[in-house]
Amino acid sequence: MFSFLVKRVLAGSLIVVMVSILVYALFWYGPKSPALELCRRDTNNRCTDAKLVDYEQKLGYDNPIYSEYGKWAKGLVSERKIEFGTTEYVCAAPCLGLSYRDRSQVTEQLKDRFPVTLSLALGASTLYLLIGVSTGVLAARRRGTLADKVLVASTLVFSSLPYYLVALLSFLLLTLSTSAFPEVQYVSFFDNPASWFSGLLLVWLVMGLYGATAYTRYSRGAMVEALSEDYVRTAKAKGLRSRTVVFKHGLRSALVPVVTIFGLDVAFLLSGTVFTEAIFDLEGIGKWGVEATYIKDLPVVQATSLILAVSVVVMNVIVDIVYSVLDPRVRLS
Repeated sequence: MFSFLVKRVLAGSLIVVMVSILVYALFWYGPKSPALELCRRDTNNRCTDAKLVDYEQKLGYDNPIYSEYGKWAKGLVSERKIEFGTTEYVCAAPCLGLSYRDRSQVTEQLKDRFPVTLSLALGASTLYLLIGVSTGVLAARRRGTLADKVLVASTLVFSSLPYYLVALLSFLLLTLSTSAFPEVQYVSFFDNPASWFSGLLLVWLVMGLYGATAYTRYSRGAMVEALSEDYVRTAKAKGLRSRTVVFKHGLRSALVPVVTIFGLDVAFLLSGTVFTEAIFDLEGIGKWGVEATYIKDLPVVQATSLILAVSVVVMNVIVDIVYSVLDPRVRLS
């Protein structure tokens, strides 16, 4: 187990480094200089060629890419000094740079925004499993019956609707029009757990119910296949109760493919739920990253890309470990 974890951590670290280099290169060699937006903002949209060259020099875009990337990477472990115009800023480690928009430290903004996205991811992913898997198991146990057909058909209809439309209508009808749910807002769990729960309840339900439709189909298909295996038929022939056969033998095997999809979904949730944060006006990583992309705010885009890469790597390691628990045939080496 230990050697497996070491190998995966090393491989994951290499992937994170490659992602950061790729993002840096895409902005560096892009059709427009990242300094252009900053020059326009600071000069009231009167950015001349001379001023643009000056900003590119101050931001280091006239230097070799490996030199500037090295400075950025070094800032993760040591303090950096960054110049904007005539002002020098000190960026404490781990330094992800300064936002081109407001000169704020990206690391500090990340600390403020990540708990919002993390809260959304935890609530939504929990409902993915609770609602999706339980509904899928119920449909599999009643395969071919009217209940099975209704459950599958309803998930197909619900998932056919655009997510942003479902989220927007839920917000307008359930919060603004009828006040059936409290106002959507983020309050730190450590400040007020009750407000944290009530402020995000509607968002969790929308994300959870919409995402659970896919898990219903995944788990139903996996469960139908598992229940047709020889070892399940043997368990039934031995006289075990139906509930024991389904949940102890069938469900454990059926969860293996579901866990794979779940791990990736959680990773992408942690990297930012763009539509959700935009519709419900929550200041999370997704909304922040999209806004930064529009204005070519390289330090912010770099930070959000790293969050995605780290999330995918970590969740893949966790999924591999869970495999060994769910399926004894899986061996970690």
